[in-house]
Amino acid sequence: MTRTHRFDTLAAHAGVAPDPASGALAPPLQLATTFEHAPDAGLPQDYLYQRYGSPNQAQLEQVLATLDGAARSMFFATGMTAGTTAMQALPPGAELLIADDTYFGYRAVGAKWLERWSVRHRVVDMTDLDAVRAAISPDTRLLWAETPSNPLLKVCDIAALADIAHAAGARLLVDGTFATPALQQPLALGADIVLHSATKYLGGHGDVMGGVLAFADDDGFAAECHELRRQTGNTASPFAAWLVLRGLRTLPVRVERHCRNAQAVAEFLQAHPKVEAVHYPGLPGHPGHAVAARQMQGGFGGMLSFEVAGGREAALAVAGRLALFTNATSLGSTESLVEHRASIEGAQSASPQGLLRLSVGLEDARDLVDDLAQALA
Repeated sequence: MTRTHRFDTLAAHAGVAPDPASGALAPPLQLATTFEHAPDAGLPQDYLYQRYGSPNQAQLEQVLATLDGAARSMFFATGMTAGTTAMQALPPGAELLIADDTYFGYRAVGAKWLERWSVRHRVVDMTDLDAVRAAISPDTRLLWAETPSNPLLKVCDIAALADIAHAAGARLLVDGTFATPALQQPLALGADIVLHSATKYLGGHGDVMGGVLAFADDDGFAAECHELRRQTGNTASPFAAWLVLRGLRTLPVRVERHCRNAQAVAEFLQAHPKVEAVHYPGLPGHPGHAVAARQMQGGFGGMLSFEVAGGREAALAVAGRLALFTNATSLGSTESLVEHRASIEGAQSASPQGLLRLSVGLEDARDLVDDLAQALA
């Protein structure tokens, strides 16, 4: 399959080719940790050791690059290892600008570890382009945006941020986990790197962990990230690659249902008297709605958050009464999940105490609305 085909066709045929040995259409799982090489270390089959690469990983990376429109894609053991690899690949003395509502795990790494790696970081509201321009310094090498963001669903203007980054000689990384390549194509909008937690929508079934870095150019920075993965052992298992490849084949149809259900849930919550705020870019009143409508195609995603009137205790009570929404970490799977982010993030959390984050699954939207209605009653 080539990039000339439309996205749904690309996803449906992801990695599907008859196996030369058997004719099987589902790719075989290759669990080998080591591969035959020549006496002089030549690689007749291109593989040496599973930590350096494997057939399943290579097949998945080719598909991921196609879906993101990337020159090169890399699969990692987790989303966090993918993201921290991009941080560690920055040169000593570099500065990283990171969005204020970036996933709290990356902000925690920035606060504790970046200085040890001789990298400085500053937090900036990436939805405020003037604030971004003011924060740029001669040492800035990477802008780190997340759109929609976790958990406030803030929306950044990817094309505008790319222009700002490039004018300063920096790169733009976009965490597109919530949107997935089915809804948003950051590289086509000017970003240099896309980050995904493949654990979420790309795998799609809550049974695999993985992370992705996709690069617009197969350049020196991409090579540095590859070497870091190779030496630090952040390569995912072949089985993880196999499962994500399987998940990609149904990504467009799953995301379509996630979006439709999330829109219905958001509209219900917006009208409820016990809900103080709903954060979902599909609502016309969302501050990032216009930007999201311009750079997201086919929907606004399956993630939303809302703030319960009465604060922390009221929010916890609602979460405890939900039946179809399971209290659990993660997102993007078939079942609907709810999480009180301030409790999960701990003492340093900046999330509102009354906020609940919802990962809206593939159930009937009417049943999800009914569940929220009884929990809010």
